[in-house]
Amino acid sequence: MSPLMSKALSLCHFRPGFNLVVRLFSVSIYHNTRLAEVGRLELPKAQGKYETGQLFLHRVFGYRGVILFPWLARVYDRDLPNQSKANQLEGITSDAAESGGSTSKEVQKKTHTFYQVLIDQRDCPYIRAQTEAVTFLGNQESSRSLYAIPGLDYVAHEDILPYSSGEQHPLQHELFDKFLAHQPDKDPPFIAQETLRAWQKKNHPWLELSDVHKETTEGIRVTVIPFYMGCRETPAASVYWWRYCIRLENLGELSVQLRERHWRIFSLSGTLETVRGRGVVGQEPILSPRLPAFQYSSHVSLQAPSGHMWGTFRMEREDGHMFDCRIPPFSLESKPDDNSGTGSIDDANTTLGSSSSKQPSSGTGANGGGEESGPSSTTKTTTSTKPNTKNNKNDGDDAV
Repeated sequence: MSPLMSKALSLCHFRPGFNLVVRLFSVSIYHNTRLAEVGRLELPKAQGKYETGQLFLHRVFGYRGVILFPWLARVYDRDLPNQSKANQLEGITSDAAESGGSTSKEVQKKTHTFYQVLIDQRDCPYIRAQTEAVTFLGNQESSRSLYAIPGLDYVAHEDILPYSSGEQHPLQHELFDKFLAHQPDKDPPFIAQETLRAWQKKNHPWLELSDVHKETTEGIRVTVIPFYMGCRETPAASVYWWRYCIRLENLGELSVQLRERHWRIFSLSGTLETVRGRGVVGQEPILSPRLPAFQYSSHVSLQAPSGHMWGTFRMEREDGHMFDCRIPPFSLESKPDDNSGTGSIDDANTTLGSSSSKQPSSGTGANGGGEESGPSSTTKTTTSTKPNTKNNKNDGDDAV
């Protein structure tokens, strides 16, 4: 295990206002450690936004990164108590995930700042999160290829631990110099280049973060962020694609291991799919007090422009206690003016030399997918409210 992951948690205990030297560890394959001084810790911002070019440590995953630009997202937190409008929180009604019935639960909505960031490639081997999680559809209408931009992530404002560095190249990522220019008289001393502004504008449909869903069960917090990817036409039907990011975080003192997943996927076409299987993306991650978080991204496709998903993770504590951890329901919504369906990702990103092509795994779904990367143990059942309606979804948890 990399001491890098002991990281920012220990930094949180430092008293703010001190000009502290931040030291991170790296680990070789021979388990030798080396201290690397990367900069000076700054006071986190309680108010306002961080600027483009701000260097930071991730509070949970401990990697070094740099902020590209902010997103303002709607956060639906099922852990928040219902409050009045005086607190400027709006109520929305959503389906009760576990019952599958007609009952509803009012969920409070608030706006919150997230950031598009680059990850230092030196830290990627030690992160308990996929570092090729941001994916796009290829620009061929018939293609099922996915293009990934390595080292791109979304980070909540409270997970940013800012630091400063005197180095002109403090971060190793092939897009760092293409997106940012060093200006030592600025604070932070890196400013956006025109390349970054053009890339942000052209790729806005794929990158946009709008909704975040959270729920905690027995000390395990699950956060889900869905993204619409676009539509692909086939001779039989239109297929709509989404990616989603899931983060699990253990807030308790006992280690917990994820054993199984159970998904329900509903399509506007009237189909309801149930998916069960072991683990996620071929793993059964352990969430311990020392390594409390795990994050992964996956994909789902429907033959309808909208739908929603919900489910549970079967968890096992170190004392043998088993329980179901709820995955908050989240909507799968397409965009009326689907610019993303034209698929300009090749021009926008391969010219930067940053993207890699992948094929969705054959998995268990009709469109590929399935959270197992090895032999599938997934079982699926499908029901439909319409006769002769083909179900064309996957459980979304592929190992792409």
